[in-house]
Amino acid sequence: MSWNFVRSPTRFLQETFRDFALRAQLEEYERWWEERGKAISSFIDRLGTPWLRMFDRFGNRVDEIQYPPEYWEMLQTGYKAGAVWRVFEERTLLPFYLFGYVTSFYDPGVYCPYTVTLSTGVPLWKYGSEAVKTKYLPPLLRRDGNAWQGATWMTEVKGGSDLGASVETVARPQGDYWLLRGEKYFASNVGADVAVVAARPEGAPPGVRGLALFLLPRRLEDGRLNYFIRRLKDKIGTRSVPTGEVELLDSVAYLLGKPEWGIYLILEVLNISRVANSIGSVALAQRAIQEALAFSEGRVAFGKRILDHPLLHQQFEERVRTLQLAFALAWEAVQLLDEVWLETPRYSGRYHLFRLVAHLAKYWTAEVAVQTAKWTMEVHGGAGVLAEYSVERLLREAMILPIWEGTPHRQILDGLEVMERREAHHQLFLHLAPYADREALQEMDERVRSHLALPPEEKEAQAEGLFGALAEFTAACALRRLYTRS
Repeated sequence: MSWNFVRSPTRFLQETFRDFALRAQLEEYERWWEERGKAISSFIDRLGTPWLRMFDRFGNRVDEIQYPPEYWEMLQTGYKAGAVWRVFEERTLLPFYLFGYVTSFYDPGVYCPYTVTLSTGVPLWKYGSEAVKTKYLPPLLRRDGNAWQGATWMTEVKGGSDLGASVETVARPQGDYWLLRGEKYFASNVGADVAVVAARPEGAPPGVRGLALFLLPRRLEDGRLNYFIRRLKDKIGTRSVPTGEVELLDSVAYLLGKPEWGIYLILEVLNISRVANSIGSVALAQRAIQEALAFSEGRVAFGKRILDHPLLHQQFEERVRTLQLAFALAWEAVQLLDEVWLETPRYSGRYHLFRLVAHLAKYWTAEVAVQTAKWTMEVHGGAGVLAEYSVERLLREAMILPIWEGTPHRQILDGLEVMERREAHHQLFLHLAPYADREALQEMDERVRSHLALPPEEKEAQAEGLFGALAEFTAACALRRLYTRS
């Protein structure tokens, strides 16, 4: 069996779609990564946590992140190619996720800045006032290598999942803007030119219903910093995106949308990122398989290539099949989001169908990435754990993917919630019916119904088995649907 299509992200996309939008542009983007980007990415990873220069020599606060010049070249290459601006020009999210797939094959950390920049631009475009939009959106969409970057800062020191209890940042109105005071503990793409920030307006009720979403610029009109970076985080992976702690000291910000819509806008932001996480997970899994394939073709043991040993050959078949299933599930989430991303509260039933699929995809694909990276280390044997080769990095990067944008537990619980409150599983089964075995569909429907009827504590405690099975079932149907359309 030929697995040549796993050697390249664009070849994999071609195998999946036969033809796809932006093919020539993506192939050119892939060539840049092969010729230059891979070396830069490896260099940045080996450097570890960048240095934060907090003051200039005159004692002025500057908070500059000291990456080498090659880093900024790598980062701006994707912005110039259209990872973000094409979404607004073409009114579709598909280019973002296609560019994200190629990016994440080489460096999932780099895909994070593109993701949070888009997740800043979309709510700004949908919910910002005309004056704020006119001022802050065009710099995010520049194509000249000087695009502004966005960020999405929700998490505080008490955690990220229970936003209603953990967000303590307070917003005070000041005419046509607000002043934010608080801290963000895990701020990815720290140093961004603008960020969307969760905060609680003074006098707002407790819990998630009292949160609002604000646009926060890095600098004030006079050039002074509007937020401060306390320190950078020393992470095991994704070193190509800086993560730090942010202090907001009466920082100027602009309300997005209605105050009472805050939690819905926050979840819209997370939806874009969760689907991006799924795409990035699959791309990393493909890269891991590609590395394993290259090694097993060259490594000889007991008189033949290790690829030709029946056990490993069978494992390759299973991994490639899982890769195709994972991509189909992630792409199902992409397509559904592309249908509903322009909706505003109150949302349609189709939007809640998307939510369920997004939770399934985020949960399942991240685990596929981890297990595939681990298996690739095993294929390499001792070479797999050495820092001088690329394989151990894949596992470090993969371990972050289940945690980004909500842990597996969060995906399961949110998935249960959308099934219980919105009956999204009914819509899911109707959506999948043309591509599902009738008997298997009925069995899965009955299994979900029976589970939702359990007492609350038992329902939660036993949820992971159901969620995993539902994810695999959805992935299988999505794969049939994908190849039927292709």
